[in-house]
Amino acid sequence: MKGIIPKNKTKGTDFCGVNSYYYIIRSDLGCYMQSSNFNKGLDITVLSLHPACQNGDHYLGSRKGNFYIIKGKSYRRVSNLTTDSDAVVYSLHPNCQGGDHYIGAFGKFYIIFQGKGTYRRTTNMNRDSDAVEYPLHPNCRDGLYYWGRPNHYYFLKPVSEWGLEYYKGTNFNKNECTGVYSVHPDIINFLPGGLSMTKGPAFGIWENIKTITNDSDTPVTWQKKIVKKVGYNKEKMTEITHNWKIALSTSAESKGLLALIAKFQFSFSAEYGGSHVSTENESWNEATEVEENLTFELKPNERLYLWQYKIGLGQEPVLFCRDLKFDDEPTPPAEVPLPPAK
Repeated sequence: MKGIIPKNKTKGTDFCGVNSYYYIIRSDLGCYMQSSNFNKGLDITVLSLHPACQNGDHYLGSRKGNFYIIKGKSYRRVSNLTTDSDAVVYSLHPNCQGGDHYIGAFGKFYIIFQGKGTYRRTTNMNRDSDAVEYPLHPNCRDGLYYWGRPNHYYFLKPVSEWGLEYYKGTNFNKNECTGVYSVHPDIINFLPGGLSMTKGPAFGIWENIKTITNDSDTPVTWQKKIVKKVGYNKEKMTEITHNWKIALSTSAESKGLLALIAKFQFSFSAEYGGSHVSTENESWNEATEVEENLTFELKPNERLYLWQYKIGLGQEPVLFCRDLKFDDEPTPPAEVPLPPAK
């Protein structure tokens, strides 16, 4: 299986729009992506997400250039998600609480209740001013993420035979759709679960890196150095960011972003192209060859197989794990040596 993780299963992840830009928030990565066109993958920049702006329940924007971050029964308004500039906190009106998605468009705020099949429109989420509620058209109910720009709303559709697409419209009630667009691969790579679509689903296999044989009729001591590769395939992972401008606060954040994206992809369930394993304790430095001294006592006509576990995406190995396993069976071990993801 492969697919994009919907908003209700990944806290702190959301889409929003402010003026001429689209934004994808990834609190788990500590950053967000800005682009002027999701279809063509234009003007992509990845920026740091200020700690005060992380882990929101919902994110939305306004035509005045502000971002809104909803947490529980209040919301924070800022002019910049990297610096937390001009921050003000307001209470969220009871009628505006509990929505599944929030967007800003047409100078108003829209609160989508997918379960009820309705949406609420208001000019002020603190006072619930000028509020009106409408039925949500059936064709507008299955969005994974919703966001707005000054004169349109958008929503990301579940993956279909045409890949990942988003809808553009002007009326949730009448389904006034003005366009359906595919999402550019450079954008998909930033989405939770996106690497399963551009690279392929995660896999984990044991690779036989050495076979040791004693063909004699007497016991022998085998003592040699084994060379194994440990770390992650940085060159392959770098391909996903060729068209990204990465403007994170520190160089350490920039260097660690690719590894973090891969870590989370492996931690996702198979439904979203992951392996549901934790790779936190593995080496996420660039892959290098490491020597290890090994000594074995082999019985007459005995054969030993040395196995190393590696995980990857599609057909490409991404992470070479440190531990080796020794076995006298020619078939790969059955167990997964990594702990399950939390």
